[in-house]
Amino acid sequence: MGRTLIETVMGLVVIAIAAVFLVFAYISADLQPVSGHSFNAKFASIGGLRPGSDVRIGGVKVGSVTSQSIDPKDYRAQVSFTVKDGIRLPADTVASITSDGLLGGKYLRLKVGTGRKMLEPGATLAKTQDALALEELLSRAIFLLTEEPDKAKKPAAPDKKPGQDNRTPAPE
Repeated sequence: MGRTLIETVMGLVVIAIAAVFLVFAYISADLQPVSGHSFNAKFASIGGLRPGSDVRIGGVKVGSVTSQSIDPKDYRAQVSFTVKDGIRLPADTVASITSDGLLGGKYLRLKVGTGRKMLEPGATLAKTQDALALEELLSRAIFLLTEEPDKAKKPAAPDKKPGQDNRTPAPE
């Protein structure tokens, strides 16, 4: 009977330690959505960007992607995101979708402009750069490697008139 009680207590201790590690991993991974001012951006292709993805300025997480949809007027992907309170975005800020390493996830990169006019919360960024698809880049590179190099152009033959032999005469 005593042995069963010890095994049960040890099991509960192991579960409690595992829970503490999960909470620590969640907090240190910075997976919580960021609350703050919301903005929008439109892209022709968002290539793997998902709600919950990071919004970064200079590599530092300053927000989160909250939603994505299709604009029924121009059929572009509309991405809504938040930026922490206290961070103001100039009107000439550029939003681009970038990859976090070769096989990493996508995030929204904000390249802050130098303009004096600031965007109001809820505004749509005017300047965007679409996501680059890794598959598309690889197919371009493979296509370029398999393409035959341009053959060296042969020198053009001198103009030949009908009935005239343009061969050089053999030395006598």
